[in-house]
Amino acid sequence: MSPRTVVRRAPGKLFVAGEYAVVDPGNPAILVAVDRYITVTVSEPDAPGVVLSSDLLASPAHCRWRDGELTGSAPQDTRQLGEGLAHVAASVEIVNRLLAERGLPAPELCLSVSSGLHENGTKFGLGSSGAVTVATVAAVAAYCGLDLSYEDRYRLAMLATAGLEPKASGGDLAASTWGGWITYQAPDRAAVLDLARAAGVEKALREPWPGFAVRRLPQPEGLALQVGWTGNPASTATLVSGPDRGAWRDTAGYRTFVETSNDFVRAAADALERGDRDTLLHQIRRARQELACLDDAVGLGIFTPRLAALCDAAEAVGGAAKPSGAGGGDCGIALLDAGAAQDIAHVQKRWTTAGVRPLPIRPAMEGNEE
Repeated sequence: MSPRTVVRRAPGKLFVAGEYAVVDPGNPAILVAVDRYITVTVSEPDAPGVVLSSDLLASPAHCRWRDGELTGSAPQDTRQLGEGLAHVAASVEIVNRLLAERGLPAPELCLSVSSGLHENGTKFGLGSSGAVTVATVAAVAAYCGLDLSYEDRYRLAMLATAGLEPKASGGDLAASTWGGWITYQAPDRAAVLDLARAAGVEKALREPWPGFAVRRLPQPEGLALQVGWTGNPASTATLVSGPDRGAWRDTAGYRTFVETSNDFVRAAADALERGDRDTLLHQIRRARQELACLDDAVGLGIFTPRLAALCDAAEAVGGAAKPSGAGGGDCGIALLDAGAAQDIAHVQKRWTTAGVRPLPIRPAMEGNEE
Protein backbone atom coordinates (compact mmCIF):
# COMPACT_ATOMS: atom_id res chain seq x y z
CA MET A 1 0.00 0.00 0.00
CA SER A 2 1.28 3.45 -0.91
CA PRO A 3 2.24 5.70 2.02
CA ARG A 4 -0.27 8.15 0.58
CA THR A 5 -3.14 5.70 0.92
CA VAL A 6 -5.38 5.88 3.97
CA VAL A 7 -8.09 3.35 4.87
CA ARG A 8 -10.70 3.91 7.56
CA ARG A 9 -13.86 2.00 8.36
CA ALA A 10 -16.90 2.64 10.54
CA PRO A 11 -19.49 0.17 11.86
CA GLY A 12 -23.21 0.31 11.30
CA LYS A 13 -25.69 0.70 14.12
CA LEU A 14 -28.96 -0.43 15.60
CA PHE A 15 -31.28 1.54 17.86
CA VAL A 16 -32.00 -0.31 21.09
CA ALA A 17 -34.41 2.25 22.58
CA GLY A 18 -35.39 5.89 22.24
CA GLU A 19 -36.28 6.23 18.57
CA TYR A 20 -38.36 9.24 17.54
CA ALA A 21 -37.90 11.05 20.88
CA VAL A 22 -34.14 11.29 20.24
CA VAL A 23 -34.78 13.53 17.25
CA ASP A 24 -35.42 16.40 19.66
CA PRO A 25 -32.29 17.78 21.37
CA GLY A 26 -31.49 16.38 24.80
CA ASN A 27 -33.71 13.29 24.71
CA PRO A 28 -31.70 10.08 25.30
CA ALA A 29 -31.50 6.93 23.22
CA ILE A 30 -29.51 3.71 23.43
CA LEU A 31 -27.71 2.40 20.37
CA VAL A 32 -25.28 -0.40 19.62
CA ALA A 33 -22.65 -0.49 16.88
CA VAL A 34 -22.68 -3.70 14.80
CA ASP A 35 -20.02 -5.66 12.97
CA ARG A 36 -20.99 -4.63 9.46
CA TYR A 37 -18.81 -1.85 8.10
CA ILE A 38 -18.39 0.91 5.58
CA THR A 39 -14.78 1.15 4.39
CA VAL A 40 -13.39 4.33 2.83
CA THR A 41 -10.03 4.39 1.01
CA VAL A 42 -8.34 7.68 0.14
CA SER A 43 -5.33 7.87 -2.17
CA GLU A 44 -3.57 10.23 -4.53
CA PRO A 45 -5.50 11.02 -7.73
CA ASP A 46 -4.09 10.36 -11.17
CA ALA A 47 -4.94 13.94 -12.18
CA PRO A 48 -5.77 17.17 -10.34
CA GLY A 49 -9.17 17.21 -8.67
CA VAL A 50 -11.29 14.92 -6.55
CA VAL A 51 -12.67 11.55 -7.65
CA LEU A 52 -15.43 9.93 -5.56
CA SER A 53 -16.63 6.38 -6.16
CA SER A 54 -18.71 3.69 -4.46
CA ASP A 55 -19.28 0.01 -5.00
CA LEU A 56 -23.01 0.85 -5.01
CA LEU A 57 -22.69 3.10 -8.05
CA ALA A 58 -21.95 2.31 -11.68
CA SER A 59 -19.45 5.12 -12.23
CA PRO A 60 -17.31 7.55 -10.22
CA ALA A 61 -17.89 11.29 -9.91
CA HIS A 62 -15.07 13.53 -11.13
CA CYS A 63 -15.09 16.81 -9.21
CA ARG A 64 -13.21 20.03 -8.70
CA TRP A 65 -13.20 22.64 -5.97
CA ARG A 66 -15.10 25.90 -6.41
CA ASP A 67 -15.45 28.33 -3.48
CA GLY A 68 -14.93 25.56 -0.97
CA GLU A 69 -17.51 23.20 -2.49
CA LEU A 70 -17.21 20.20 -4.78
CA THR A 71 -18.69 20.66 -8.23
CA GLY A 72 -19.10 17.99 -10.87
CA SER A 73 -16.93 18.10 -13.97
CA ALA A 74 -19.91 16.95 -16.08
CA PRO A 75 -23.71 16.76 -15.58
CA GLN A 76 -23.59 13.09 -14.54
CA ASP A 77 -20.97 13.92 -11.91
CA THR A 78 -23.19 16.68 -10.53
CA ARG A 79 -26.11 14.24 -10.29
CA GLN A 80 -23.94 11.78 -8.35
CA LEU A 81 -22.91 14.49 -5.89
CA GLY A 82 -26.55 15.32 -5.20
CA GLU A 83 -27.74 11.73 -4.94
CA GLY A 84 -25.66 8.61 -4.27
CA LEU A 85 -22.57 10.48 -3.08
CA ALA A 86 -24.24 13.34 -1.20
CA HIS A 87 -23.05 12.26 2.27
CA VAL A 88 -19.56 11.53 1.00
CA ALA A 89 -19.30 14.93 -0.70
CA ALA A 90 -20.62 16.76 2.37
CA SER A 91 -18.05 14.95 4.53
CA VAL A 92 -15.15 15.90 2.26
CA GLU A 93 -16.40 19.50 2.18
CA ILE A 94 -16.63 19.83 5.98
CA VAL A 95 -13.06 18.60 6.39
CA ASN A 96 -12.00 21.10 3.72
CA ARG A 97 -13.66 23.92 5.67
CA LEU A 98 -11.53 23.02 8.68
CA LEU A 99 -8.42 22.84 6.50
CA ALA A 100 -9.18 26.26 5.03
CA GLU A 101 -9.58 27.79 8.48
CA ARG A 102 -6.13 26.41 9.35
CA GLY A 103 -4.63 27.91 6.22
CA LEU A 104 -4.26 24.61 4.40
CA PRO A 105 -5.14 23.96 0.74
CA ALA A 106 -8.18 22.07 -0.48
CA PRO A 107 -7.28 18.39 -0.83
CA GLU A 108 -7.01 16.62 -4.13
CA LEU A 109 -7.70 12.94 -3.74
CA CYS A 110 -9.29 9.75 -4.99
CA LEU A 111 -11.86 8.33 -2.56
CA SER A 112 -13.65 5.00 -2.83
CA VAL A 113 -16.41 3.53 -0.65
CA SER A 114 -17.06 -0.16 -0.01
CA SER A 115 -20.25 -1.10 1.86
CA GLY A 116 -20.94 -4.12 4.03
CA LEU A 117 -24.27 -2.60 5.08
CA HIS A 118 -26.03 -3.48 1.84
CA GLU A 119 -26.79 -6.64 -0.08
CA ASN A 120 -27.09 -6.41 -3.86
CA GLY A 121 -27.57 -2.67 -3.46
CA THR A 122 -30.38 -3.02 -0.88
CA LYS A 123 -29.78 -1.51 2.55
CA PHE A 124 -30.34 -3.47 5.74
CA GLY A 125 -31.24 -0.39 7.79
CA LEU A 126 -27.96 -0.40 9.72
CA GLY A 127 -27.13 3.29 9.37
CA SER A 128 -25.17 3.28 6.14
CA SER A 129 -25.42 7.07 5.69
CA GLY A 130 -24.01 7.64 9.16
CA ALA A 131 -21.24 5.07 8.79
CA VAL A 132 -20.09 6.42 5.43
CA THR A 133 -20.07 9.96 6.82
CA VAL A 134 -17.96 9.01 9.83
CA ALA A 135 -15.57 6.86 7.77
CA THR A 136 -15.16 9.57 5.14
CA VAL A 137 -14.43 12.29 7.70
CA ALA A 138 -11.86 10.06 9.39
CA ALA A 139 -10.17 8.96 6.17
CA VAL A 140 -9.96 12.41 4.57
CA ALA A 141 -8.77 14.00 7.82
CA ALA A 142 -6.05 11.37 8.24
CA TYR A 143 -5.02 11.71 4.59
CA CYS A 144 -4.63 15.46 5.13
CA GLY A 145 -2.58 15.00 8.30
CA LEU A 146 -5.25 16.11 10.80
CA ASP A 147 -5.16 14.50 14.25
CA LEU A 148 -8.79 14.38 15.39
CA SER A 149 -10.31 13.00 18.56
CA TYR A 150 -13.41 10.79 18.52
CA GLU A 151 -15.55 13.79 19.42
CA ASP A 152 -13.95 15.93 16.69
CA ARG A 153 -14.84 13.28 14.12
CA TYR A 154 -18.38 13.00 15.42
CA ARG A 155 -18.85 16.78 15.38
CA LEU A 156 -17.56 17.13 11.82
CA ALA A 157 -19.82 14.25 10.74
CA MET A 158 -22.78 15.90 12.51
CA LEU A 159 -22.14 19.22 10.76
CA ALA A 160 -21.97 17.45 7.40
CA THR A 161 -25.16 15.48 8.09
CA ALA A 162 -27.17 18.37 9.52
CA GLY A 163 -26.55 20.38 6.37
CA LEU A 164 -28.23 17.59 4.38
CA GLU A 165 -30.80 16.23 6.85
CA PRO A 166 -31.67 18.78 9.54
CA LYS A 167 -33.94 16.31 11.37
CA ALA A 168 -31.34 13.52 11.60
CA SER A 169 -30.54 12.86 15.25
CA GLY A 170 -26.94 11.83 14.64
CA GLY A 171 -27.32 8.73 16.79
CA ASP A 172 -25.93 6.63 13.96
CA LEU A 173 -22.90 8.94 13.78
CA ALA A 174 -22.22 8.51 17.49
CA ALA A 175 -22.51 4.71 17.35
CA SER A 176 -20.26 4.56 14.28
CA THR A 177 -17.71 6.81 15.98
CA TRP A 178 -17.49 5.35 19.50
CA GLY A 179 -18.64 1.77 18.88
CA GLY A 180 -20.13 -0.62 21.40
CA TRP A 181 -23.26 0.19 23.41
CA ILE A 182 -23.86 3.89 24.03
CA THR A 183 -26.43 6.27 25.39
CA TYR A 184 -26.78 9.37 23.23
CA GLN A 185 -28.51 12.73 23.25
CA ALA A 186 -28.73 14.78 20.06
CA PRO A 187 -27.53 18.38 19.92
CA ASP A 188 -29.60 21.29 18.68
CA ARG A 189 -28.61 20.92 15.02
CA ALA A 190 -29.82 24.39 13.99
CA ALA A 191 -27.72 25.92 16.76
CA VAL A 192 -24.55 24.07 15.83
CA LEU A 193 -24.96 24.89 12.14
CA ASP A 194 -25.42 28.55 13.07
CA LEU A 195 -22.30 28.37 15.26
CA ALA A 196 -20.23 26.89 12.43
CA ARG A 197 -21.49 29.50 9.96
CA ALA A 198 -20.95 32.44 12.31
CA ALA A 199 -17.73 31.45 14.10
CA GLY A 200 -16.23 28.74 11.90
CA VAL A 201 -15.81 24.98 12.07
CA GLU A 202 -12.81 25.20 14.41
CA LYS A 203 -14.91 27.09 16.95
CA ALA A 204 -17.75 24.60 16.50
CA LEU A 205 -15.38 21.79 17.50
CA ARG A 206 -14.51 23.51 20.78
CA GLU A 207 -17.72 25.15 22.01
CA PRO A 208 -20.37 23.25 24.02
CA TRP A 209 -23.24 21.89 21.91
CA PRO A 210 -26.68 22.37 23.49
CA GLY A 211 -28.34 19.03 24.24
CA PHE A 212 -25.43 16.81 23.17
CA ALA A 213 -24.17 13.96 25.33
CA VAL A 214 -22.72 10.52 24.71
CA ARG A 215 -21.62 7.82 27.13
CA ARG A 216 -20.39 4.28 26.69
CA LEU A 217 -22.42 1.48 28.28
CA PRO A 218 -21.42 -2.09 29.16
CA GLN A 219 -22.75 -5.02 27.17
CA PRO A 220 -25.85 -6.73 28.59
CA GLU A 221 -24.95 -9.65 30.85
CA GLY A 222 -26.29 -13.07 29.90
CA LEU A 223 -28.24 -11.79 26.89
CA ALA A 224 -27.62 -12.35 23.19
CA LEU A 225 -28.46 -9.65 20.67
CA GLN A 226 -30.37 -11.17 17.75
CA VAL A 227 -31.18 -9.22 14.60
CA GLY A 228 -33.86 -9.92 12.01
CA TRP A 229 -34.24 -8.21 8.65
CA THR A 230 -37.71 -7.84 7.16
CA GLY A 231 -36.45 -7.53 3.60
CA ASN A 232 -38.28 -4.22 3.20
CA PRO A 233 -36.06 -1.12 3.21
CA ALA A 234 -37.59 1.82 5.08
CA SER A 235 -36.99 5.55 4.85
CA THR A 236 -36.14 7.00 8.26
CA ALA A 237 -36.50 10.56 6.97
CA THR A 238 -40.00 9.86 5.65
CA LEU A 239 -41.19 8.16 8.84
CA VAL A 240 -39.65 10.70 11.24
CA SER A 241 -41.05 13.59 9.20
CA GLY A 242 -44.40 11.94 8.48
CA PRO A 243 -47.32 14.19 7.51
CA ASP A 244 -49.03 13.97 10.92
CA ARG A 245 -45.96 14.17 13.13
CA GLY A 246 -45.51 17.93 12.96
CA ALA A 247 -48.99 18.61 14.35
CA TRP A 248 -48.75 15.78 16.87
CA ARG A 249 -45.56 17.26 18.35
CA ASP A 250 -47.63 20.13 19.73
CA THR A 251 -49.98 17.86 21.66
CA ALA A 252 -50.05 16.52 25.20
CA GLY A 253 -49.79 13.02 23.70
CA TYR A 254 -46.39 13.84 22.24
CA ARG A 255 -45.12 15.25 25.53
CA THR A 256 -46.28 12.09 27.30
CA PHE A 257 -44.54 9.92 24.71
CA VAL A 258 -41.26 11.80 25.16
CA GLU A 259 -41.45 11.63 28.96
CA THR A 260 -42.16 7.89 28.83
CA SER A 261 -39.38 7.31 26.28
CA ASN A 262 -36.88 9.21 28.40
CA ASP A 263 -37.93 7.18 31.44
CA PHE A 264 -37.46 3.74 29.89
CA VAL A 265 -34.23 4.72 28.12
CA ARG A 266 -32.67 5.95 31.36
CA ALA A 267 -33.95 2.88 33.20
CA ALA A 268 -32.52 0.59 30.50
CA ALA A 269 -29.14 2.38 30.62
CA ASP A 270 -29.10 2.03 34.39
CA ALA A 271 -29.96 -1.67 34.09
CA LEU A 272 -27.06 -2.17 31.66
CA GLU A 273 -24.67 -0.48 34.05
CA ARG A 274 -25.90 -2.60 36.99
CA GLY A 275 -26.00 -5.84 35.01
CA ASP A 276 -29.73 -6.16 35.77
CA ARG A 277 -30.98 -8.42 32.99
CA ASP A 278 -34.62 -8.63 34.05
CA THR A 279 -35.05 -4.87 34.29
CA LEU A 280 -33.38 -4.37 30.92
CA LEU A 281 -35.78 -6.82 29.26
CA HIS A 282 -38.74 -5.10 30.93
CA GLN A 283 -37.64 -1.70 29.61
CA ILE A 284 -37.20 -3.02 26.06
CA ARG A 285 -40.72 -4.43 26.21
CA ARG A 286 -41.92 -0.99 27.36
CA ALA A 287 -40.13 0.53 24.40
CA ARG A 288 -42.02 -1.80 22.06
CA GLN A 289 -45.34 -0.91 23.68
CA GLU A 290 -44.73 2.83 23.45
CA LEU A 291 -43.76 2.59 19.79
CA ALA A 292 -47.01 0.69 19.19
CA CYS A 293 -48.97 3.44 20.97
CA LEU A 294 -47.18 6.05 18.86
CA ASP A 295 -48.05 4.09 15.74
CA ASP A 296 -51.71 3.95 16.74
CA ALA A 297 -51.82 7.67 17.56
CA VAL A 298 -50.08 9.02 14.48
CA GLY A 299 -50.38 6.23 11.92
CA LEU A 300 -46.73 6.23 10.89
CA GLY A 301 -46.64 2.56 9.91
CA ILE A 302 -43.84 1.69 12.34
CA PHE A 303 -45.05 -1.87 12.87
CA THR A 304 -45.33 -4.09 9.82
CA PRO A 305 -46.71 -7.65 10.12
CA ARG A 306 -43.16 -9.01 9.92
CA LEU A 307 -41.87 -6.72 12.66
CA ALA A 308 -44.83 -7.67 14.87
CA ALA A 309 -44.11 -11.36 14.27
CA LEU A 310 -40.43 -10.80 15.09
CA CYS A 311 -41.35 -9.27 18.45
CA ASP A 312 -43.97 -11.88 19.30
CA ALA A 313 -41.57 -14.76 18.66
CA ALA A 314 -38.94 -13.32 21.01
CA GLU A 315 -41.40 -12.53 23.80
CA ALA A 316 -42.86 -16.05 23.58
CA VAL A 317 -39.57 -17.46 24.95
CA GLY A 318 -39.13 -14.78 27.61
CA GLY A 319 -37.06 -12.37 25.59
CA ALA A 320 -37.70 -8.79 24.52
CA ALA A 321 -37.86 -7.35 21.03
CA LYS A 322 -38.82 -4.26 19.06
CA PRO A 323 -38.30 -2.51 15.73
CA SER A 324 -34.91 -0.84 15.51
CA GLY A 325 -34.93 2.74 14.30
CA ALA A 326 -37.89 4.29 12.56
CA GLY A 327 -39.54 0.95 11.77
CA GLY A 328 -41.73 0.49 8.73
CA GLY A 329 -39.37 -2.26 7.56
CA ASP A 330 -35.62 -2.75 7.89
CA CYS A 331 -34.51 -4.55 11.08
CA GLY A 332 -35.88 -5.58 14.41
CA ILE A 333 -33.81 -6.57 17.43
CA ALA A 334 -34.29 -9.12 20.17
CA LEU A 335 -32.50 -9.76 23.44
CA LEU A 336 -32.64 -13.45 24.33
CA ASP A 337 -31.11 -15.65 27.01
CA ALA A 338 -27.58 -16.25 25.77
CA GLY A 339 -27.51 -19.71 27.36
CA ALA A 340 -30.76 -20.91 25.78
CA ALA A 341 -29.53 -22.10 22.39
CA GLN A 342 -32.77 -24.00 21.70
CA ASP A 343 -34.88 -20.90 22.34
CA ILE A 344 -32.68 -18.82 20.04
CA ALA A 345 -32.95 -21.44 17.30
CA HIS A 346 -36.74 -21.61 17.81
CA VAL A 347 -37.07 -17.82 17.50
CA GLN A 348 -34.95 -17.77 14.35
CA LYS A 349 -37.10 -20.54 12.85
CA ARG A 350 -40.28 -18.58 13.60
CA TRP A 351 -38.72 -15.47 12.07
CA THR A 352 -37.86 -17.33 8.89
CA THR A 353 -41.39 -18.70 8.65
CA ALA A 354 -42.75 -15.14 9.02
CA GLY A 355 -40.48 -13.84 6.25
CA VAL A 356 -37.88 -12.32 8.59
CA ARG A 357 -34.27 -13.15 7.81
CA PRO A 358 -31.97 -13.69 10.84
CA LEU A 359 -28.75 -11.76 10.30
CA PRO A 360 -25.42 -13.00 11.71
CA ILE A 361 -24.68 -9.66 13.37
CA ARG A 362 -22.87 -8.99 16.62
CA PRO A 363 -22.00 -5.82 18.52
CA ALA A 364 -18.87 -4.03 17.31
CA MET A 365 -17.09 -2.88 20.44
CA GLU A 366 -14.69 -0.65 18.52
CA GLY A 367 -15.91 2.35 16.60
CA ASN A 368 -14.33 4.22 13.71
CA GLU A 369 -10.91 2.66 13.09
CA GLU A 370 -8.26 1.79 10.55
